[in-house]
Amino acid sequence: MPHVDFREVASCMGKVSKGVKCSVAGCAEKAVKSVSAQRIPSSMKIEGSGRRAYLCETHWKQLKKMTREQQKVERMRRVESFGSKVIL
Repeated sequence: MPHVDFREVASCMGKVSKGVKCSVAGCAEKAVKSVSAQRIPSSMKIEGSGRRAYLCETHWKQLKKMTREQQKVERMRRVESFGSKVIL
């Protein structure tokens, strides 16, 4: 079996798997998800500026709860644009 250099393998892994910390101000837990920084509401204070925000499990659940209603509205808007009706 050929020798595999760890640095080559590590360079193709994402930041979450490398152990980046949560981007929310005051949180030092390990991130489990990476999302677009534009998707984060202003009530959730993010440290640093960049395209991606990294969230721990707790903050990921908070984000899902905050954006759940908005996602339902967007989903219904897409369904209406196709002219079909869906009963939820």
